[in-house]
Amino acid sequence: MNFSAKMLRDDALKGKVIVVTGGGSGLGKAMTKYFLELGAKVAITSRDLEKLKNTAIELETETGGVCHPVQCDVRHYDQVENMLQEVLKTFGKADVLLNNAAGNFISPTERLSANAFDTVIDIVLKGSKNCTLAFGKHWIDSKQESSTILNIVTTYAFTGSAYVVPSATAKAGVLAMTRSLAVEWAKYGIRSNAIAPGPFPTKGAWDRLLPGDLAEKFDMAKKVPLKRVGDHQELANLAAYLVSDFSAYINGEVVVIDGGEWLKGAGQFNLLEQIPEEMWDMLEMMIKAKKGK
Repeated sequence: MNFSAKMLRDDALKGKVIVVTGGGSGLGKAMTKYFLELGAKVAITSRDLEKLKNTAIELETETGGVCHPVQCDVRHYDQVENMLQEVLKTFGKADVLLNNAAGNFISPTERLSANAFDTVIDIVLKGSKNCTLAFGKHWIDSKQESSTILNIVTTYAFTGSAYVVPSATAKAGVLAMTRSLAVEWAKYGIRSNAIAPGPFPTKGAWDRLLPGDLAEKFDMAKKVPLKRVGDHQELANLAAYLVSDFSAYINGEVVVIDGGEWLKGAGQFNLLEQIPEEMWDMLEMMIKAKKGK
């Protein structure tokens, strides 16, 4: 079976302007590429403008679409407002907000500083709130007919998970915001949905989460009933559907795409219980070394 096959017809997103936070790499980049292939114009944002520019050039070359890089640290509301104005200046409108920017690392919670905890909360929960509030206010004030918010959460947003407590806390908040606004903002023509992915390995994020040979020792595919991790195109297919007009009657839904993993064993990182105490010191040094590069 070809898990990288594309699902929607070529013009499925024609005319739409989509903003993807954290769109310069990983899953954000994969979703952006498919949106462009389906005819959308896409603005990608992150703190690293150079990476965004390189990604935009690469994706425009591959797809023939229009991808606009906008530097933005979603933790700061004024930067989000500026990013929105840049998108409106460039494209004249924004139809879809995809809150994808995230941060995460593994650690026993008692080892975390308050600042380390705040870093994840600020990017994931505060960042999603900032973008949602800025775009939502604009859509309501401008009386735009239909708009869509799509949030990337996690399967452990439902259950919590040991060793990624800041992420679990933040994603649970984003999940609650998704469902709450689906009801409150529906009268303004704003749909709010979420995707909860299971294991979709990306080079950067998974190297930070499971450095060294940990990725091999803690093989995520072994936890999935389907015995494999997800292909990026599978997630892009789902995201494209949920931001398209084909899903116009879907509102307040959280779609799990994880091969049955969370049903088999809730808490994606609970297996880290097997790591001995002395090994955490070594892991912290490896993770800090990677962050310093």
